[in-house]
Amino acid sequence: MSSLKVPASVPDPYEDAEQLKKAFKGWGTNEDLIIQILAHRNAAQRKLIRDSYAAAYGEDLLKDLDSELSSDFQRVVLLWTLSPAERDAYLVNEATKRLTASNWVIMETACTRSSDDLFKARQAYHARYKKSLEEDVAYHTSGDFRKLLIPLITAFRYEGDEVNMTLARKEANILHEKISDKAYNDEEIIRIISTRSKAQLSATFNHYNDHHGHEIIKDLEADDDDDEYLKLLRAAIECLKTPEKYFEKVLRLAIKKLGTDEWDLTRVVATRAEVDMERIKEEYHRRNSVTLDRAIAADTSGDYEKMLLALIGHGDA
Repeated sequence: MSSLKVPASVPDPYEDAEQLKKAFKGWGTNEDLIIQILAHRNAAQRKLIRDSYAAAYGEDLLKDLDSELSSDFQRVVLLWTLSPAERDAYLVNEATKRLTASNWVIMETACTRSSDDLFKARQAYHARYKKSLEEDVAYHTSGDFRKLLIPLITAFRYEGDEVNMTLARKEANILHEKISDKAYNDEEIIRIISTRSKAQLSATFNHYNDHHGHEIIKDLEADDDDDEYLKLLRAAIECLKTPEKYFEKVLRLAIKKLGTDEWDLTRVVATRAEVDMERIKEEYHRRNSVTLDRAIAADTSGDYEKMLLALIGHGDA
């Protein structure tokens, strides 16, 4: 469920494009107008605005935003204005670069998108980078990380609700056996979490908890202090199981850091605003006894703050 406030009347994309062009004119950029328009348009409407802008002015809206804006505000506006598939392709590509490398962003994208969304991201990657997403991930990772990430990022899971309980019991026992043996990189663990539907995995994880007396996440916590692969595996399971808990933790750590981690904060808000932000906000409030909008307002400022609050549904812009 989207937390975005969309005006009751359907906005005219040509009018929006015209207003954005006006926002760029004169001595200074009208950031409030940019927020007022873009933060309150859904993905389909933003695509129409980009198309209308190109048709009317022969220019790329993204390039104009890039040249007119700066800093964290620029990044959140650009990520938001991209289509979800383009955005995911961009984030994964960035995560394979040496200076911005992040196995976590790759894992997060792989485990929290629907099968169709992940497939569209891989198509967008082809179109933009003239190579496949998985070849870049494979080239820029190694060892156990590659062994885990490639099947996750190339998965095309069944999206229905049908569950095989016999299989869930069997695979819960396999997972428990491998985890008890500390065989965290075992191909059976990777096979199960990278191929089964999320509904099937939910049944498997529930059986694991019921039959073995611990949540699978808890059993994976014991040895992970210095084991980066194990931390990533545990986070992947959290993403597949309860994504709102995973994203709440990313936001909490980003905001509570000495010096906010704007990259994580920006990424989560931009990628989840139209997906499950309401659930993330509820989880954040439950876990921290403060609302997410108040936490963001206390830790950010200016146009960046206004854009973030508008995207999570509490902005006045």
